[in-house]
Amino acid sequence: MIEVRKVKSPSELKQFIAFPNHLYKGNPYRCPPIIFDEKNTLSRSKNAAFEYCQAEYWLAYKDGKPAGRIAGIINPRANARWGEKLLRFGWIDFIDDPEISGKLIETVTEWAKERGMKGIHGPLGFTDMDNEGMLIEGFEQHCTLSSIYNFPYYPEHFVRMGFEKAADWVQFEFDIRPEIPDKVLRTARIAEEKFSLRTLNTGKRKDLKLYARKLFRMMNVSFDELYGFAAITEKQMDSYTKQYFSFIRPEFVSVILDSSDEVVGFGVSLPSMTKALQRCGGKLFPFGWLHLLNAVRKNDTIDMYLVGVHPKYHGKGAAAIIWRDLNIAYSKFGIKKAYSNPQLEDNTKALTIWKNFNGRQIIRRRCWIKHFQA
Repeated sequence: MIEVRKVKSPSELKQFIAFPNHLYKGNPYRCPPIIFDEKNTLSRSKNAAFEYCQAEYWLAYKDGKPAGRIAGIINPRANARWGEKLLRFGWIDFIDDPEISGKLIETVTEWAKERGMKGIHGPLGFTDMDNEGMLIEGFEQHCTLSSIYNFPYYPEHFVRMGFEKAADWVQFEFDIRPEIPDKVLRTARIAEEKFSLRTLNTGKRKDLKLYARKLFRMMNVSFDELYGFAAITEKQMDSYTKQYFSFIRPEFVSVILDSSDEVVGFGVSLPSMTKALQRCGGKLFPFGWLHLLNAVRKNDTIDMYLVGVHPKYHGKGAAAIIWRDLNIAYSKFGIKKAYSNPQLEDNTKALTIWKNFNGRQIIRRRCWIKHFQA
C-alpha cells in the first residue's frame, strides 16, 4: 500500500529531512547536508524566501514505512523574470520503485495545477543558493556540500515519466599547481591596470562581511541570465551572510573591487566538508562541529562555491584576477585538489577559465521539465 502525506508537524519535517540519511546509509559519495541549515531553509519562519514563495512538502510511505519525499515550491519572482508559470520541485528522494516516484510527481503536479501553474521543473530550490540538478553522470564521484547526490536509477524514473532536459550543469576537478599559466598572469595584470581593479585585501571575516551585501547585489546582476535565476532580496542577503560568512576562510575568497570600491567580481571557496559531514551525518552536536572545524583548518581539497563577474567585465580579465588570487592561496596552504561548483554547460564565459588549469569534467547534473497538457 502506498500513501503520500503532506508534512504538517515538526516531527514530520524532521522525518522529511532524515529520510535520505537512511536511504543513503553507508554511501561513500553523498555529502549529507548540515541538518541545522536544512531546518532553517525549510522553515517558514526562518527562510526569508517565504516572504514571496509558496511551498509544501510531502512524504511517501509504502506499507507504513517512509519510501520517498518531495518539496513543491512556487517562486513568483523567478516566474516573472522568465515569463513562465512553473512549479519547482526539490528535495526529491525515493526508493527504486516507479510507483513511489510516480505518486510523488503526481502529488506535486496536482498542487501545481491547483495554483495555475503550467508545468514543473527541478530539482531546484527556493533560490540558486539551494542545491539543484539531478546527478546523471559521475555517480562514483564525491559530491560537495553544495551539490546533490542521487542513485543512478533516479534519471531512469524521470525519463520513464516523460520528463525532458531543461538545463544541464557540469562540474570539474583540477590539480593545484604552484605555476600559474602565463596567460592568466598577463591577463590579470592588464585588467588591473586598464580598469583600475584591485583585490580586497583582508584576513578577517568581519572585514569581509562588510562587503557581503555588495557581493550579493553583484551576484544578482551577474547571474541574471542563468537558468531559472531570480534576484534575492536584501533580507535573504543578510540571512545568507549569517549562514555562510561565519565559517569561511578569507584566504580562500577573492573579491575584486573597482575604483569606486564596488564589487565587480568574486570567487568564494571553502575547504571540502564532505568527509567531515559524512563522519557526523550532518549533525553539529555534540561533536560534529569539531569535525567541521578540523576540515576548515586542515585540508588538501577545496570546493568552489560561488564565482561571478559583473557583465561589463566579461572577457576583460576580471576572472583571471580571481583565479590568480585563489591559485596563489591554494598553493600557499597546501591545497592539492579543487572541485568546481555546478555550472551551466552553456555558460561559456565561466567554463573557459578551466582550460587554463587543465580542468577535467567529472560530473553532469540535470534540471528536468514537464509541461502540462492543455
